Amino acid sequence: MAGDYHRGEMDIQEQAATYAAFGDMTKWGSLAIAVLLLTITIWFCTPAGFLAGAISGFVLTVLGIVFLREKPKSGH
Repeated sequence: MAGDYHRGEMDIQEQAATYAAFGDMTKWGSLAIAVLLLTITIWFCTPAGFLAGAISGFVLTVLGIVFLREKPKSGH
């Protein structure tokens, strides 16, 4: 069994795809939780109300999408 293993010859495409998917889910899930927490905090814990909470949630969503999206690969 140990003789069947050859370092560097294993196909790791599935592991790499799973790692990338987990990173994406963590990133976008964190943004969704942050938007939800900000919206309900401003809505219920301040006198600003629903409209201010919705606007602040929308602004955070837009900023999060702008800053968290995938950057283009450099041509090195």
